[in-house]
Amino acid sequence: MTRPVGPAPVGPSPVDPPPADPTPVGPDVTRRRLLRGLGAGALGLAALPLAGCALEAAHAAGSSETPEDELTFLISNLDGGWVPSKSAISSYEANVWQQLTDKLVHTDEKGTITPWIAESWDVASDSTEFTLHLKDGVTFSDGTALDADAVVANLDVWAKGRPDAGIAKVGLFPGSTYDGAEALDERTVRVRFTAPSLSFLPTLGYHGCLLLSPESVTRSLGEQSDLAHQIGSGPFVLDSWAASDHVTLVRREDYDWAPPVLGRSGAAALRKLTFKVLPDDTLRASAARAHQSDVSYNVNPQVLDSFTEAGFTIEVPRYIGFTHGFRVRTNVAPFDDVRVRRAITRGIDRDEILRTVFTKDWESATSWLQSSVPEAEDHSDLFPYDPDSAARLLDDAGWTGRSDDGYRTKGGTELAFTLYPTPYLTGSVPEAELISQQLGRLGIRVATQKIDVAAYSGKVEDNPDQGLAEVTRSFVDAGTVAGVITADGEDWFALGDSDERLADLAGRVAGTADRTERAGVIDELSQHVLEQAYFIPLEQNVQRIYVQTPELSGITVNAVAIPSYHAATKTGSGADGKGADGRTSDGNGADA
Repeated sequence: MTRPVGPAPVGPSPVDPPPADPTPVGPDVTRRRLLRGLGAGALGLAALPLAGCALEAAHAAGSSETPEDELTFLISNLDGGWVPSKSAISSYEANVWQQLTDKLVHTDEKGTITPWIAESWDVASDSTEFTLHLKDGVTFSDGTALDADAVVANLDVWAKGRPDAGIAKVGLFPGSTYDGAEALDERTVRVRFTAPSLSFLPTLGYHGCLLLSPESVTRSLGEQSDLAHQIGSGPFVLDSWAASDHVTLVRREDYDWAPPVLGRSGAAALRKLTFKVLPDDTLRASAARAHQSDVSYNVNPQVLDSFTEAGFTIEVPRYIGFTHGFRVRTNVAPFDDVRVRRAITRGIDRDEILRTVFTKDWESATSWLQSSVPEAEDHSDLFPYDPDSAARLLDDAGWTGRSDDGYRTKGGTELAFTLYPTPYLTGSVPEAELISQQLGRLGIRVATQKIDVAAYSGKVEDNPDQGLAEVTRSFVDAGTVAGVITADGEDWFALGDSDERLADLAGRVAGTADRTERAGVIDELSQHVLEQAYFIPLEQNVQRIYVQTPELSGITVNAVAIPSYHAATKTGSGADGKGADGRTSDGNGADA
């Protein structure tokens, strides 16, 4: 969604310096304490440091404004690595991948599928077999044909990975029922599944389903981590890159197979894209203020109103996927007790989070799925803020003693745990601190510890002893949900096969051939997950924040909220803001 330009309230007053990490948080934390994590991001633009210092810190070169045919994009990190099947690319590296590679289909922010490299397709009546008809004349940037054999090679890796080489499969691809793909001729691919797969076509537009040259997909894990070895067929090609510093892309002059939905054919309007790593949120905001960047990614939410007042374009697209919240490992104490899980769910005041940490662009969660998911229903009645009920649940669970610090105890053990705010979501640190305060009122001791992207997977996502893990996960079709919550998939809730109802519902979601019938099963699954407090929703997920110069237009966002710059122009560049077909695009890529 786009924030309109107009009057906006002034941000809060200056706050004290942030505390050292880790930060234990008890019942006495205040709003001022929470906003410390935002630093200068909580201030108006006038309080930001000099933008020249920002670019000096980023080792930027040249004038303060980029030429009209170049775009400078400031990003907090590119530390997730360049192995395409790693889910970390969704937040940071995906901004680069979207320009380097193509997909078989384009899936927009409403889940609508339109042709791309697959210009048409046939679907069997039971949705177990699909025939893809490929566009003619498409090549990877090394000259290799993007033909049926290349597509089969990519499909096999997405579905199965290369376990012997340490290459993971794409997590949300329907790989469990994938029976294989074959090239019928140079431009025709047949794909078979052992069960109905309504999610197959939409998932071809997912960020992990990147079309890479056959040579790229067969490289070793170490070689794949070098972006220079990842050869795509997209509108830009790699010029240079340096770890933790930058990625520079240049226009591919012979590109001529963009999806029609972008509104531009032929080569990209922009000649050059530079993604510059600048970890400090405040410095990225400062550079944007001084027009020393065209796009600054994920500045703090509290500064957005000031940018709107100054005439900048603010894009805060919501993707199709899960709401921001916690997935619970039910085999880790104290979360192995449903009463404790429910108490935590009811002890979180989501309205206070929205008022304190975020802005009007953030909305309350209504389920564990984003409201943009077509099958999502409003189940907010299953996770109300009800501290009295939460306290009774904890009493019933036996947490009735009190420590010297006033926290609940049971059998001499204090009710306590640590939250590790996700580095993929701006505002996660102050939000975690506020949740710590809220749960502290119930007598739960919660500490927060900030860690970076490089350490997050090992410390939280892949750590079997960490009971709560934040979710900032997109998908393009709800049928893929079963692949992450069951024992055959990622076993999010550490249930194994113990919850037969969950396994049955998930299996029916994945294997139902009728969309209307599937929608009803997805709703049953959602209710079960929320009733058992396997997932604790917080708010609608706005994971990506783009502060853009008002001169930039022609950007299209896909289902996972990642922009394409193929049709993007800056004032006076390209064909005066027009695509090669003469149409004019607005900031969302729609015809004006």
